[in-house]
Amino acid sequence: MELSPEEKKRIYEEEKARIEAREQVEREKRRASGTTSTGLSPNDAGLLCYVGGWISGIVFLVLEQKNSWVRFHAAQSIIVFAAITVGAVILGWIPIVGGVFSAMISIAGFILWIILMLKAHNGERYKLAWAGDIAERMIASPAVTSEYQEPAPASDADLEKPTSPKAERRIISKRDARITLSAFAVAWSVVLLILFNFFHQYIAYYRSETVGGTTVWTRQPFFTEDINLWLPILTTTLVITVIGHIVLIIFDKYVLREVIHIVIDAFGLATVITLLSVFPFDFSVMPNTATADAVYFGVTVALICISIGIGVGIIVRSIKLAVNMAKGLTSYQEDT
Repeated sequence: MELSPEEKKRIYEEEKARIEAREQVEREKRRASGTTSTGLSPNDAGLLCYVGGWISGIVFLVLEQKNSWVRFHAAQSIIVFAAITVGAVILGWIPIVGGVFSAMISIAGFILWIILMLKAHNGERYKLAWAGDIAERMIASPAVTSEYQEPAPASDADLEKPTSPKAERRIISKRDARITLSAFAVAWSVVLLILFNFFHQYIAYYRSETVGGTTVWTRQPFFTEDINLWLPILTTTLVITVIGHIVLIIFDKYVLREVIHIVIDAFGLATVITLLSVFPFDFSVMPNTATADAVYFGVTVALICISIGIGVGIIVRSIKLAVNMAKGLTSYQEDT
C-alpha cells in the first residue's frame, strides 16, 4: 500500500529525530572521554559530583577546570540538591503537614539522586528542565547542538574584547570564583539555618560527672529563651542570603551583585545589632566566674566589631557602586 505524503513526512521526521538523538548521545560520550583536572575518568568524576549532593558539586566545580562535561554535572548537582535541601527545610516549618511535605520532597530527591548518578556514570549529559539551563550558565558552556557551526562575523564590540587563551582563562577564572563564593554562601547559610533553628540548644557548656564508674555528661545551653526573639530575624536574613546568592549564581552581573550584597549586608547588620540588643546568652553556666565574665566581654566586643565592619562595608560598597555607575561602569571590568 502506498503511503500518503503526510505519512511519508511523519516517518521521515521520526527517523530524523532518532538519528539526531543518537548523534547527540555519541557527541556527549566523546565529550565525556577527555581528561580531567582530578585525574579521574570523566564518568567517575560525573558520578562523584552527585554522590555528596551539593557539597560534592561544590568540590568538583572548584577542582575541575578542564572538562566542561564534569563541570556541568557539578553545577547541576549544586542547583538541584541545594534547592531540595532548602525546600525540605522550609516545608518542614509548616505546622502539622510540614513533616509530610518535607519527607515527600526528600524521597523525590533520593530517587533523582540515584537517576543522576547512573546517568552521569553512563556518560550521559542528563539535563534537567530548569537546573540544567542554570548549570550551563554557571559554567558558561551551553550544550553543543552540532559538530561544527560556522562562526558569526565579529562585530566591532567583539574585536575590542580579549581573545587570547590567557585572557579567556582569566575571565572564566574570575567568574568561577564569584560563582563558587556564592555557592559556599548558600551552603553555609543553609547550615546556619538548620543549626540555630533546630540545634541551638547543643551550643552549650558540657560537664562530665562519674557516678558509680559511669561517666554522665550534662549539657547547660549558653542560649536563654530570649533567643526566640532573635531567631525570626536571623532566619529572614539567612533565607534572603540563600535566595540572593542563588540569583547571583544564575545572573552574574556587576550591578545586580553589588545591590544584592548591600541588601544582604543590611539584613546582616540588623541581625547582629538585634543580637546585641537582646543578648540571649547565659555564660554563668560556666564554673569559673572569671572565665564567664571574659567570654561575656569577648562576645560583646566581637559583635560590636562585626557591626562596625558590616556598616563600613555597606558604606564603601555603596559609594563604590555609585561612583562606578556615574562613570558608566556597569559591568565587570574583565567583561568590558
